[in-house]
Amino acid sequence: MFATRWTSLTLLTLGYGLAIAYGHFSLPAIVTFALLVMAGICVTQFKQRAVMGFGHGLFIALAIALASHWLPGFFSERVIAAQRLTPQSAPFSMYLNLDKPLIGFWILLACPWLLRNVTIGQVVKTTSLTLPGTAFVCLSTAMALGLIGWDPTWPAKSSLWLANNLLLVTLTEELLFRAYIQGGLQRLFKPLRYGSTLALGCAALLFGLAHFGSGWQWVLLAGLAGVGYGMAFRFGGLPAAVITHFGVNLVHFSFFTYPMFDR
Repeated sequence: MFATRWTSLTLLTLGYGLAIAYGHFSLPAIVTFALLVMAGICVTQFKQRAVMGFGHGLFIALAIALASHWLPGFFSERVIAAQRLTPQSAPFSMYLNLDKPLIGFWILLACPWLLRNVTIGQVVKTTSLTLPGTAFVCLSTAMALGLIGWDPTWPAKSSLWLANNLLLVTLTEELLFRAYIQGGLQRLFKPLRYGSTLALGCAALLFGLAHFGSGWQWVLLAGLAGVGYGMAFRFGGLPAAVITHFGVNLVHFSFFTYPMFDR
């Protein structure tokens, strides 16, 4: 757990430094930081269930707002501006977001108990199954739905995409949906016979619904991906979930229409 936590904090710090290099804060962002600190104090410094529940509720509300980029004071630089990565692809824009990584920082600092010790062998064994399996199911389903096709490419800004997707997207999402939601529900449902499976399903469902704005097809694909990432987390911990998630994204980016066909 110690190694996973500090490795994750280091990666998030690097990612946050990369984002800060391209953007900046304004005064309203301080309010968000203060609310996150308040939520952290409620969760870590009090034993009363009501106070801890308030802290978690405040964090969840802030996490939704941060992930949706609703809070003022964060200015994220657009580093790819409506670019077609291949002739068939829809225009793709990418921002280095300063707000979303705060979700991961809070979870690592306030809830380190959500991370469990895993061996390198467990991670390798798990990802050797979950990565190819999840990639095959999700990408073949996306092709069947007519969203993507075989379209290999490696654009000029691929290295920037790699850093952003790993540090500011994948790691943060896995800390929220797998470590915090699935891990937390797994502890809550522990007395139930199929508690771990129920926790995995709930986290996958929420991960799918988080993509509702992109259409029902992406809700379905994200839900399927969430099952694969959840399996990786259950048997290989956070490292396996992050590697599986990032690996699926990388295969999509490198070999298929990205982000999707232009319509």
